[in-house]
Amino acid sequence: MALFTSTASWVTDEHRMFAEMAGRFMDDELVPNIEAWAEQGVVDRDFWRKAGETGLMAGAIPEEFGGVGGGMGFDAVTIYEQTSRGDAGWGYGIQSIVTHYITAYGSEEQKRKWLPKLASGEMVGALAMTEPGTGSDVQAIRTTAEKDGNSYRMNGSKIFITNGQTADLIIVAAKTDKSLGAKGVSLIAVETEGAEGFRRGRNLKKLGMKANDTAELFFEDVKVPMTNLLGSEEGQGFYQLMKQLPWERLTIGIMALGAIDFAIAETVKYTQERKAFGQRVMDFQNTRFKLAECKTKAEVLRSFVNDCIAKLEAGQLDAATASMVKYWGSEVQNEIMHECLQLFGGYGFMMEYPIARLYADARVQMIYGGTNEVMKELIARSIDV
Repeated sequence: MALFTSTASWVTDEHRMFAEMAGRFMDDELVPNIEAWAEQGVVDRDFWRKAGETGLMAGAIPEEFGGVGGGMGFDAVTIYEQTSRGDAGWGYGIQSIVTHYITAYGSEEQKRKWLPKLASGEMVGALAMTEPGTGSDVQAIRTTAEKDGNSYRMNGSKIFITNGQTADLIIVAAKTDKSLGAKGVSLIAVETEGAEGFRRGRNLKKLGMKANDTAELFFEDVKVPMTNLLGSEEGQGFYQLMKQLPWERLTIGIMALGAIDFAIAETVKYTQERKAFGQRVMDFQNTRFKLAECKTKAEVLRSFVNDCIAKLEAGQLDAATASMVKYWGSEVQNEIMHECLQLFGGYGFMMEYPIARLYADARVQMIYGGTNEVMKELIARSIDV
């Protein structure tokens, strides 16, 4: 399978060649390590560097900052090629989001300092928004960054941070003015090496996505240069987050599509080989009908995802549509994982079969990036005008 449909308007020959290269890399370097990374709870840093050498993380980064200079479609391809191999552990999706925050809002100096290292895999990025007790409510964050000479003093904590254990560069949402609510939120980049007062908590034990290092982060009087502020002035953080969230939510739809394609292929293969009552499981009408339903839902999602990528490339992906692709993609993903696991019977409950891992990995897709309940509220606002 492929990310793009045959009629997708955003796809070029360069995207197709990039997908072939990315696919070969994933088969050679990612697939053999999926189970080992899940056991150790983190993806090897060597893999990040190899991905950087191959150019997988540079597709949408401008050439002058170490990238290829293509559009967001290249990042979409990388995410799909990863997840269509059955992996949700490598945190590239967040790496992509971080690079686009810096590309969109960073100063010339910030771009030259960080983008080449993010493209090469020398740096791993993280985005620290969520706090204990705030969940999807970005306006309610309590982490503060107070001016202290030419620096900020950052205090607070974050939770559920993807790439939290390995990140070298963390974009932190913090209040630079506690009296202004959402208008007092700023985004500040924290380089973790040598940052006194910065501490990583435990590697959180999760239901799924076990190879992804998800952590608690603590900031106790962490001194951060004021030059690490993203944007020309304080208080732009909420606006910046809202502008970038459509890409984050689209990545969740792309991840859903990749996982679905892998799950259907694995289930077809299993039901063709497995026999029950003297015939292949595939020969039962129920099996064929269930897989027909799954395949149809996958193709509907593929068309929607491609339309959203085209809108994104044209600068037209609005918050409501991005919320739809996140909500619909993650819901369909969980429905299909349920049906596919059922067709494996008792073996579907065994972790030696990838479908069990995919079933567990899928659940969080309806939670992070804004819960699906929040997505419905955002969609409803576009109707009730």
